[in-house]
Amino acid sequence: MSVPFIDLKRFEDGFLDAWIAKVTELSRETRFIGGDEVNQFEQNLAQDTGCRFALGCANGTDALQLALRGAGVGPGDVVLLPDFTFWATFEAIVNVGAQPVTVDISTTDLQMDFHLFQQAAEKHRPKAAMLVHLYGWGSADLRRMRTYCRENSILLIEDGAQAYGVTLDGVSIYKDADISTISFYPAKVFGAAGDAGAVVTSSEEYNRRIRSLLNHGRSDHYSYEHVGWNSRLDSLQAAYMNLVRPHIEKRLESRRTIARAYQNDFAGLESVRCVAPPEGYLENGYLNVILLESGEARGALQESLKAKGIGAGIVYPEPISIQQGAQSYIKDSIGGSVALDVGRRVLSLPLYAYMTLEEQQTVMQAVREVCR
Repeated sequence: MSVPFIDLKRFEDGFLDAWIAKVTELSRETRFIGGDEVNQFEQNLAQDTGCRFALGCANGTDALQLALRGAGVGPGDVVLLPDFTFWATFEAIVNVGAQPVTVDISTTDLQMDFHLFQQAAEKHRPKAAMLVHLYGWGSADLRRMRTYCRENSILLIEDGAQAYGVTLDGVSIYKDADISTISFYPAKVFGAAGDAGAVVTSSEEYNRRIRSLLNHGRSDHYSYEHVGWNSRLDSLQAAYMNLVRPHIEKRLESRRTIARAYQNDFAGLESVRCVAPPEGYLENGYLNVILLESGEARGALQESLKAKGIGAGIVYPEPISIQQGAQSYIKDSIGGSVALDVGRRVLSLPLYAYMTLEEQQTVMQAVREVCR
């Protein structure tokens, strides 16, 4: 049987009917910007993340720029970031006028390497750092990273685009951060019906500034405290996510069960490493992540899966530091060999909410036929 890499059409019974009814209601009443749906979504998100404030915005990339500017990062400031992440993390730093320095990742959890981070901080004295919670978990050194940044006056902005529902020792990964961002792109574990994002924080100052920045820098309707831009979360996206929220725990548990099954099934394979979250983390099942022995081995597995109609993805194929678009902006790159190696060997297998047991067994059997 064929198995897609991702399937976003597995809705709960009655969900689409509720969504159609909500669209009809909002359209009839022309409630498209702001209002009760957005307010309810932000209240729910603050509660779910353990933060005092949640600020909905247009997308996850805007959330990164809002967090940077809200924390006072701007032209000429040095910002550290992992060399292995989605382009938007780098892009956001450049777009606020700051100077990015990439830092290599750890071989164990595939997050930014703490010791190289320290080296980069001592060398460049950055204004800020962006720590990315990649793949649906976080760094084994998250607490050390937070402590180090606070002790050394480095603003730590946490890119939690992929981390909704992740907990560390039973606490939301967002709760103890100074400022974090979330993406609600449809393929995320908590996805909208289009683009949407959020910034979460417990800082009054960040909340006030970001609330203004995302709405043209307003202090009042025709008074402007900052030069911002239009990054308002629209009511339709908020309404969709308000309908998703009652089902989100069931979706997360489905994903986590699938992720654990992969990890358990591949534990005995010598030629495949199924990457698991560090101790203390409850992942959200965003992505399965396996590392093959070589690029050639990955290519062979990809071809075999493709022939069987099984989807697979590479997240991510290359480090930030070697991207053509980075060369004019990057200030420095600390390490990079691990990110380069992982990019050549990493592969993600199908994982989505309500994936059936038969579908997963089909994928696992296909992998075992190629990998020993």
